[in-house]
Amino acid sequence: MNLIVLNLFLALVWAGLIGDVTVGSLIVGYVVAYFALSLVHPGAGRRAPFRRVPSIVGLALFFLWELLLSSLRVAWDVLTPRLRARPALLAVPLDAETDLEITSFANLVTLTPGTLSLDVAEDRSVLYVHAMFVDDPAEEIRLLKDGFERRVVEILR
Repeated sequence: MNLIVLNLFLALVWAGLIGDVTVGSLIVGYVVAYFALSLVHPGAGRRAPFRRVPSIVGLALFFLWELLLSSLRVAWDVLTPRLRARPALLAVPLDAETDLEITSFANLVTLTPGTLSLDVAEDRSVLYVHAMFVDDPAEEIRLLKDGFERRVVEILR
């Protein structure tokens, strides 16, 4: 049986056994089943897509953290009398190569308050981003590349 299907089945069994079929219990069940399968099935933790699970969880946690911070920053700027926004257009050079990698990176940037993906260059080497709070453009580009892009490429390659 495919390990991913088995893992999903075990997550459903977990949720059924604890009597709480919610997204949270399914996630916990998936994680518990992942670790159980990696103990029982030799090499399961190193197989794709199992090897990607920690990276996916890391990206999700990183995104939630960035979402919280940027939401607070935008809300603070809107609610206080003095505007702190320093908007800029950034040309972010891309390490992402495939359509899925570029689209995923651009969508994560757009979903974060205060940033918006505008366009991709014809040769797919640059993503143009509008950012609301830019003190140092080079530093903002580095943060986007080391944050979202690196994690997306790590998961999708």
